[in-house]
Amino acid sequence: MKLYYCKYPNGRQNFGDALNPWLWKHLLPGILDDDPSSAFVGIGTLINDALPRRTSEAKLRVIFSSGAGYGKSTPVIDESYQIYCLRGPISAQTLGANSDLAITDGALLLRKVIDCSPLTKKYKFSYMPHYDFAGDGWKKVCEQLGFGYISPAWEIEDILTLIRQTEVLICEAMHGAIVADALRVPWIPVKTHSSILPIKWQDWCASMKLEYQPHSLNYLHQPRSSTGGWAKGDSQNSRRFDKFLSPARNLRDYLRQKKAAQEMSKILKTAKPYLSSDRHSEEMLTRLEACLDKFKQDFAQGKFELQVN
Repeated sequence: MKLYYCKYPNGRQNFGDALNPWLWKHLLPGILDDDPSSAFVGIGTLINDALPRRTSEAKLRVIFSSGAGYGKSTPVIDESYQIYCLRGPISAQTLGANSDLAITDGALLLRKVIDCSPLTKKYKFSYMPHYDFAGDGWKKVCEQLGFGYISPAWEIEDILTLIRQTEVLICEAMHGAIVADALRVPWIPVKTHSSILPIKWQDWCASMKLEYQPHSLNYLHQPRSSTGGWAKGDSQNSRRFDKFLSPARNLRDYLRQKKAAQEMSKILKTAKPYLSSDRHSEEMLTRLEACLDKFKQDFAQGKFELQVN
């Protein structure tokens, strides 16, 4: 059974997507391999019209805590799909699935595989931007504010440690919030661009009995990065004139960073951190564990071999 998740080119990774190979290798030893005749669809907004095309060799698709969204439409859920759980009630409604399948994002299961004991806090606040806007621009803003900076492109273990060393995580990256909540670290959602898909946040938040109300930061003040992120659109022609344009760009970037820092400070004067209740979080974890056990039992009994053959 082959793991299906969103992959990035050139070895890049995004935290939420990269959680898939990291987490499932711990939870599903001996089950996942490179056989494309069946697909395990895990963490991410993966249920859309691209899924049948990108898993075209699969005779069976196991859906485990995935979300519906993106794409132009949703696939027809036929006998080739085995849904064990979904990210939230919006996904269930979109697919016309039983509401009992709406549990929560599978990243909550990381509590089963890591040490969740408290770490000494190094930062009052840390910030995790969306993958597309991460880079040294926001890193410099965090340095100005005395915040920790967490890039969603970093290694999983490093991100987990930094979240645990933070008192309150400010995040535009949704899986920053999901993992912070799982680790019992309060978090504050922010939004810098209209491309941030609110429905996937709303789907997960509803699963945790929370309401998604992000604080807005002005996109025009988005700090640029010299390495990827928002700056990756800089053309080769523009780079030829760097020696002439660099002073002006440096000033522009400085002003953007200063303004972004001011906006962030203003938000934190009134923002109230989010955190789901301990009781509800434990309930959702227990339900995910039950779904996982059911899947492993089905696999051990050869259910998927029978359907694939």
